[in-house]
Amino acid sequence: MNEFPSALDHVHATLAELREQGVELRASAASLARLAATPSAAVPAPAPVVETRPLSRPPAAPAGAKAEQLAALRGPVLACTLCPHLVQSRTQVVFGVGNPEAEVMFVGEAPGEEEDLQGEPFVGKAGQLLTKIIVAMGFSREDVFIANVLKCRPDLPAGESANRMPKPAEMQTCLPYLRQQIDIIQPRALVALGATALEGLLGASEPMTKLRGRWHDFHGIPLMATYHPADLLQNQSLTDKRKVWEDLLLVLERLEKPISEKQRGFFLSKG
Repeated sequence: MNEFPSALDHVHATLAELREQGVELRASAASLARLAATPSAAVPAPAPVVETRPLSRPPAAPAGAKAEQLAALRGPVLACTLCPHLVQSRTQVVFGVGNPEAEVMFVGEAPGEEEDLQGEPFVGKAGQLLTKIIVAMGFSREDVFIANVLKCRPDLPAGESANRMPKPAEMQTCLPYLRQQIDIIQPRALVALGATALEGLLGASEPMTKLRGRWHDFHGIPLMATYHPADLLQNQSLTDKRKVWEDLLLVLERLEKPISEKQRGFFLSKG
């Protein structure tokens, strides 16, 4: 029984499969000549010498644009039910907002009442101050990305309206969502707003006085810690405002942004 035709079919199928995998197939002229001279009913000649080399292709495209990846992540985050007590009390999940291509990303601790109602982080009084700080740095809210460690407003006992700090266990449950956002955006610098946010990110529980003004590392991304804008609203000290600004000047230097003399002089005593 002549098995050559079926063997040839197998060779053709294999070569086709290799090409689909991105392998370019080249046979020598002598091999092609021997193959052409072989009768189909005869015993096959020696197999042609096949040279394989990668096809010339453009660089592989990313799995998806950053905006598309964030959009794909938004659905699962908004539908999250990992913390049943927060699901019952929240108005909506606060995913985060800003530029998917942001060079700098600001991270707070958790949404407050206004954020819970509007579904956007830092829109209350502290958020308005943060916006002014961002503008003073030479950015706009549309240039940066703003998010929280905890995506839901921490629940409160019945009858209470103040905001509470998120618990470490709540932040650890929600942290994977923030890490995915950071992995997608890949900012050149992170800014942790307040000691609670830094604790959620790094597990550090030291006072902000010991943590601010120096660089930390969050999975390879430089992280600067500074006071939360709400702290500045409660304490109008020019000294504390200057400390925050000095932290952010370090961020601008890290990003290699131009810094004017006016910017360097913000919140310095005129005396």
